Amino acid sequence: MTLFNYLNGRGFSLSTLANKRIGFGVTASHCTFPELEGMITQLLNEGAEVHPIVTYSVLSADTRFGSGEQWVAKLEELCGRKVVTTIAGAEPFGPITPLDCMVISPLTGNSLSKFANAQTDSPVLMAAKATLRNRKPVVVGVSTNDALGMNGPNVMALLRSKNIYLIPLGQDDPVKKPTSLVADFSKLAKTVEAALDGEQLQPLLISYS
Repeated sequence: MTLFNYLNGRGFSLSTLANKRIGFGVTASHCTFPELEGMITQLLNEGAEVHPIVTYSVLSADTRFGSGEQWVAKLEELCGRKVVTTIAGAEPFGPITPLDCMVISPLTGNSLSKFANAQTDSPVLMAAKATLRNRKPVVVGVSTNDALGMNGPNVMALLRSKNIYLIPLGQDDPVKKPTSLVADFSKLAKTVEAALDGEQLQPLLISYS
């Protein structure tokens, strides 16, 4: 039983995310995959309905963090729904089964650059495009080593785009990786709540200790 169901059954007031349909897109930032359970649990505990979607890179991955098959199984266990793994499977999130909000977290530099330049070549990016089509918010959790390098213009493109919001982010290792930015994934649910109100959660730029 989720915290939402427990509280709801006892007459407590519901979260602003209660019964919201949230798409949850995962791109291949493998080192952040251990944080997926915490991110999804944030949304489930607020009563959201979470629909998992992955890129082709996630499906084919076999790294020290686990195989694509293992992560798909984990996502399906967490969300209680089949993972969307094709562009055709994600397209109905536009006209037929619209989402209240689309999350992409983690968002790799590769998918970031494609999203910022309207390249729709994965199920996750199709779900994001479908959501923007409906003028609903897309929330992204950046995780890339070149956000302050070659991908800098693409980060700025997302910031100035209507209906796109960033989970607060900062330099995770400014000495060894000075161009790297990673989102504070613990702020995912709060960012989604703000985005549904048309607001960017602040402060956007954070400091990692």
